Amino acid sequence: MRRRPSARDDGAVLDHLVYAGPDLADAVARVAALTGVTPAPGGRHVGVGTANHLADLGAGMYLEVIGPDPEQPDPEAPRPFGIDDLTEPALVAWAVRTTDIGATVAKARAHGFDPGDPTEMSRETGDGETLRWRLTPPSVPGTLHPFLIDWGSTPHPTTRDLPSLPLLMVTGTHPDPDSVLAVTDALGLELLVRRAPKAGLTAALRTPEGRQVALY
Repeated sequence: MRRRPSARDDGAVLDHLVYAGPDLADAVARVAALTGVTPAPGGRHVGVGTANHLADLGAGMYLEVIGPDPEQPDPEAPRPFGIDDLTEPALVAWAVRTTDIGATVAKARAHGFDPGDPTEMSRETGDGETLRWRLTPPSVPGTLHPFLIDWGSTPHPTTRDLPSLPLLMVTGTHPDPDSVLAVTDALGLELLVRRAPKAGLTAALRTPEGRQVALY
C-alpha cells in the first residue's frame, strides 16, 4: 500500500495496523526490541478482554499492539483478530478509516465486497476518558481483507502524544493475490500483494536511528 492511499470522496485511507499477540506485554517488548520504540499504553476494551498500546506511524496512521487484558476476565466471545489462537505476536490486520462508514460500506458492496455491518465500539484510556467509534467486523485471519473504522467526533488516537515509528511501506502475501486486490479495488485503495503459501502483512518501519526494519 502506498503510504497515503488514494482517498475517495468518503475519505477512505489507511488508519492503523494491528499487531496482536497472546501476551500483550510480550508483544510490546518485541516491538521495542525490534525498533527501539516502546508503544505507549492506549487503554482497555471492556467486555472484549483486550487492551492495547500505540505508536504513531505518521501521516495520521498508528500501530496498535493488542493482546489479552490481564485485568479482565476471559470474555464470553472469542477475542478479535484470532488472538486466542495465536502462539506468538504477528501483524494480523489493517484498518481503513472513513468519515462516513455507511457510505463506504454501501460503495464497497456495490463494487462486490461486503465489509459487514458497522457496530459501536469503545475503549477506556488510562486517564479515564472513553473513546468511541464505529467499525465493521475485524478481519478474519488469513483473508488479508481490511476492516473499516469511523471515529466520528472522537479525537483520533494520533492527536495524543505517542512515540514515533514512521511507516515506510506495507505489503502483503496471499495464496490468491487477486482475491485481495478485488477487495482493495472495491475500497479504492492499493496494496502490493505477492503470491505466497500463507497470508500475511509486512510493515517497513524507520527506527529513531534511521534503520529500516520489518514487522510481520
